Amino acid sequence: MSSELREAALNATKNCHAPYSNAFIGAAIQTTDGEIISGCNVENASYPGCICAEQVAIVKAISEGKRNWSSIYVYSKAGWPPCGVCRQVMSEFAPKSLKIIIGDDKGNEKELTLGELLPHSFTPEEYSKN
Repeated sequence: MSSELREAALNATKNCHAPYSNAFIGAAIQTTDGEIISGCNVENASYPGCICAEQVAIVKAISEGKRNWSSIYVYSKAGWPPCGVCRQVMSEFAPKSLKIIIGDDKGNEKELTLGELLPHSFTPEEYSKN
């Protein structure tokens, strides 16, 4: 399934709006029922208005009622990992065991869990400790 996810993430980069950084990033989420939901980064001249590919895919999944995921594939030419904000957004909706695959334009892939990417995340469970 990694090849289908990779293809979906790569295809998502065709829709990127990245005129400032020229960084074309795609993400694809596989739900536990096998559906694939993708997203691309969308930049804005006012940089705080930018949204990462991972967040686009997550928002699409949540808005479609798809809350159970088995993996997320993140593609960029250089194989960049998700930024800190994206990691935190993932931790809001996914368990630490979520598989995250990072791929580049040479076909290299690195597989990690969300817990490995963000070992000390602030999750909704933290509120119950108050």
